[in-house]
Amino acid sequence: MDFAHSARSQSLIERLQRFMHEEIAPAEAVYASELSGSADWRQWRQPAVMEALKAKARAAGLWNLFLPEPGHGAGLSNVDYAPLAELMGHSFIAPEVFNCNAPDSGNMEVLARYGSPAQQARWLAPLLAGESRSAFCMTEPGVASSDATNMQATATIEGDEVVLNGRKWWSTGIGHPHCRFVIFMGVSNPDAPPHQRHAMVLCPLDAPGVTVERMLHVFHDLDEPAGHGEVSFSDVRLPAENIILGPGRGFEIAQGRLGPGRIHHCMRAIGAAERALALLCTRATTRTAFGQPLIKLGGNADIVADLRMAIEQARLLTLKAAWLIDTQGVKAAMSEISQIKVIAPRVAQRAADAAMQIHGGAGLSDDFPLASLYAYARVLRLADGPDEVHRGLIAKLELRAQLKAMEAGA
Repeated sequence: MDFAHSARSQSLIERLQRFMHEEIAPAEAVYASELSGSADWRQWRQPAVMEALKAKARAAGLWNLFLPEPGHGAGLSNVDYAPLAELMGHSFIAPEVFNCNAPDSGNMEVLARYGSPAQQARWLAPLLAGESRSAFCMTEPGVASSDATNMQATATIEGDEVVLNGRKWWSTGIGHPHCRFVIFMGVSNPDAPPHQRHAMVLCPLDAPGVTVERMLHVFHDLDEPAGHGEVSFSDVRLPAENIILGPGRGFEIAQGRLGPGRIHHCMRAIGAAERALALLCTRATTRTAFGQPLIKLGGNADIVADLRMAIEQARLLTLKAAWLIDTQGVKAAMSEISQIKVIAPRVAQRAADAAMQIHGGAGLSDDFPLASLYAYARVLRLADGPDEVHRGLIAKLELRAQLKAMEAGA
């Protein structure tokens, strides 16, 4: 396995670090000040500083770095993109600045890999240019969506149309003022085998029958200006050509989407863990209690050491998963992808929790980003599949491998 940065990746790392330090870090407070603070998501507006940063990032060539497809993105491998995603994880606003933010990045991957030329021209091009945003509508309030075969929403083919019905929630980004469409996943072939029943459909947000019912709070936060919405689809009629790849191909597309996307999520989580650890160390070495710096009290030095080891382990495993995807494909990396999805968010949550403890009451406030980092990491343990689902897959694949080894030995 070779995790060394290519010359191009190393150059991008240096340029991205400089941009993060010179442009993004000073803009974080400005961005926060430009949010409306309104409980009514219809009043949300994109902070002007974000559009200014996006223009600078695009001019600097730090744009669409996540996309490996030539002609669409930077053409980087997953191993080369991983350290860039980690750097972006140091800031909540950085991914959007570089047009590498979820769920748009996943939707762009889907359209670049599976979309027809017409779909790419209409839906992908504005996303690539950073002119629009999108959402992904899969999770449903009425069923346990950790098992996607439970899905009840439908995408029924009627002649040259597809008709969408159902209710979705946790549709991240749907409250953004620039959100223009969603990718809707629903049952199109109810009598087919379980993993051949679903379709993904491109649906304009302003299509008749689409209603954004509300934004959901996450730890009492609405996550302005993106939001996480509950959306109803009532007899939404769309041209059948809005179906991506064809009826019954939804799970196939989802598997192709989730592999690289989980690398991105996990590397950003590692970046968040690094930021939390840096804040912890700054506080522990500059704050004094009982006549000593906090780092000399209790087991605080051990906490720092344990976090450093945990972050390094999570990074190495994530890079291995990225390398496997690059060299052998997503299927060969299924266990490692699930392993990092369990480990990286837990490490980030642990780092944020430890940093909050060192900061005392200040760590619980908005004076520091630690409470938000903690919430982000905790949410990630549910997003893209809960820990339990990933552990189940890891165990299944491990038992299969062990049985095969036993049979070979016999």
